[in-house]
Amino acid sequence: MNIQEYKGVFVFAQQEDNKLTSVSLELVSKGKELAADLNTEVTAVVLGSDIGAMAEKLGRYGADNVILADDPALKVYMTEPYTCVLTEIIQAKKPEIVLYGATAIGRDLAPRVSARVHTGLTADCTGLEIDPETKNLRMTRPAFGGNIMATIICPDFRPQMATVRPGVMQRISPIESHAKVENYPVNVPKESVNVEILDIIKKVSDKMDIQDAKILVSGGRGMGCPENFSLLEDLAEAFGGGTTVSSSRACVDAGWVEKDRQVGQTGKTVRPDLYIACGLSGAIQHLAGMEDSEVIIAINKDETAPIFEVADFGVVGDVTKILPMFTEQVKRSIAERKDA
Repeated sequence: MNIQEYKGVFVFAQQEDNKLTSVSLELVSKGKELAADLNTEVTAVVLGSDIGAMAEKLGRYGADNVILADDPALKVYMTEPYTCVLTEIIQAKKPEIVLYGATAIGRDLAPRVSARVHTGLTADCTGLEIDPETKNLRMTRPAFGGNIMATIICPDFRPQMATVRPGVMQRISPIESHAKVENYPVNVPKESVNVEILDIIKKVSDKMDIQDAKILVSGGRGMGCPENFSLLEDLAEAFGGGTTVSSSRACVDAGWVEKDRQVGQTGKTVRPDLYIACGLSGAIQHLAGMEDSEVIIAINKDETAPIFEVADFGVVGDVTKILPMFTEQVKRSIAERKDA
């Protein structure tokens, strides 16, 4: 393999129901940064049907080029058709780097594509950077249960591939930019369409996605019991719109809350304006999912809890006694602001 033939940073821009996922915009923004270090361009690749309108948005978030693989056979994600088309694009264009979101689709697609183009794949990365000397992509991810951070390189094969967890990379503010658009001719082999989708049933939840929240009130094992999560709900309600409740893995494993509320290495990565950690010890696996929050408030009865090391403000005490007082103060402050 002549790795010198491979140029450019590609991002698999995942869309669902003709809407780009948040992680796709995050990766395009990060790809722009990596491309600048390599003196090259970032290209977003979109697979789907009737997807032309997405090119403008991808350009505003940093894409220099957009490749559209538009075909009715790609309207709904299926493993084999998507793998065949993306593999063909990569073999034709020879990108140096390919990034995917570590979503259900990205985790299904990326390893299959990497196997077909005979290269490596680093999963669930939390950091990406270009080595200034070798120009290799340094891919960093938690290892050994999150106790160490491993940096992985792929010096001998191209493209260098990684999946990145949603919420880890920060998207840029939209810019005035127009990407060059290429409509890639799609040829989906009939033999690859080996699944027939009869119906799609989507789970509808009235709760806000924790990755979209501006304020997160998060509970850990220190809450004591599932009934005490009502104290978190009360505080979230007092703050109003843009606020919801999240939790640690321990609470999910205990059945106190649903899996989609989990923050951490095996949950979701969040970056709210305010993160209120209630009864959370601050294990490294949990910190990996929330330490980039703008402001962190910690409430814990153990003054030596690791959460206080990353907190901007800390309160030592019984969370079940402090939360009701905190909630009342928030209600009072909001009421006074409205009256002013």
